[in-house]
Amino acid sequence: MSAGDTIPRMRKLKLRNLILIPIALVVVAVLLYQIPAVNRLVSWRYQVAIAYMRGVINPVEGVPTPIPVRTSATAQADQATASPTPPPTSTPLTPEPTATLAPSPTPIPAAISLPAPSWEKQDINNCGPATLAMYLRYYGWEGDQFPIAELLKPQREDRNVNVEELAYYVRTRAGWLNAEYRVGGNTDLLKRLLAARIPVMVEESFYFEEPFWPNDDLWAAHYNLLTGYDDTTQTFTGQDSFHGANQSIPYATLDDYWRIFNRVYILVYPPNMEGTVQSVLGEDWDIEINRQRALEAAQAEIDSDQQDAFAWFNLGTNLVYFERWGEAANAFDRARELGLPQRMLRYQFTPFFAYFHTRRIEDLLTLSEYALEITPNAEEALLWHGWGLYRNGDTPAALADFQAALQENPNYEDALYALNFVRQNP
Repeated sequence: MSAGDTIPRMRKLKLRNLILIPIALVVVAVLLYQIPAVNRLVSWRYQVAIAYMRGVINPVEGVPTPIPVRTSATAQADQATASPTPPPTSTPLTPEPTATLAPSPTPIPAAISLPAPSWEKQDINNCGPATLAMYLRYYGWEGDQFPIAELLKPQREDRNVNVEELAYYVRTRAGWLNAEYRVGGNTDLLKRLLAARIPVMVEESFYFEEPFWPNDDLWAAHYNLLTGYDDTTQTFTGQDSFHGANQSIPYATLDDYWRIFNRVYILVYPPNMEGTVQSVLGEDWDIEINRQRALEAAQAEIDSDQQDAFAWFNLGTNLVYFERWGEAANAFDRARELGLPQRMLRYQFTPFFAYFHTRRIEDLLTLSEYALEITPNAEEALLWHGWGLYRNGDTPAALADFQAALQENPNYEDALYALNFVRQNP
């Protein structure tokens, strides 16, 4: 073979290699992506990149301030042409009020340390299922976060699980345990529950170390499982699915992080401990009284500091429970004027109820659209944006929103209800 023949052959080999190498790299990448740990890491980085690009294209600002309320004559005209009013969104998971019991007078020790369940690191957007898994393991359950997530948030990118959903999982998948949640807790109550050997799950604030978009305020929500306290160091012990096991949390820090969520707490316990739970909760065992006390606590915080946006938000949330829609809307107006975190409406939806029932549809649409800018796949924001469109007479667009909400979470009962209602009342 001549030298002249060798050169074309070498060129062909180089060309083939140039083609095969990228193909091989793609095949390797696909195979690596099947490894769960690699999949989680790559998927998370992809979500971060998409969120940042979205924030560059459409810069994120603060939660929109209230739209000026129009005259009563205009509002009456709107009501005359509005779509039929659907019943309130169903909340079948809310427990029924029961008799009030007096709190236990038994003194509690200065420190308690309950046996910590085996720690589990959360998957992406999975602090709720991971924390609940640890809670259930305290009572001998042998599962992990993934079956919980599969039921409550089938889409891995779903960034929120509500306390109602967590309680639902316990009641339907771990029925040998009871689950309750209340609001308006305090440090003393947490300690009394722990002293009664009942761990407590709380929803609290979380701060990212790196921004997800330009001008990110870094605030988000998180769940934590408390398994102990120590009055000497003034700290709780938390099983934190993100930061690690046996985290030391100052009393003041926990309350500051917790109060943004109306100081909600979840209790999981065996049926034979229900009497103990009732005794520790005292009047707060009765849900109506519990909500009234939480409402009064929020008002007291407002009286102490009129500039406390979170106290105003909590006041609105508790007023929504009592269907005092106008007062609730006014409280949310004030909270918005004072300023709320960018992701607030990813986790808390009571303003949507208030603005819907007061027929302030412009505010409902503005807030739900803002929530979808922050979290495009939020089924709750899609649901309420759909209700706003329905109230404005745009039934096809409303149905599209409800269907989109169901695509994000096929188990979302409120979206299914909305679809059925609107189809029957076009």
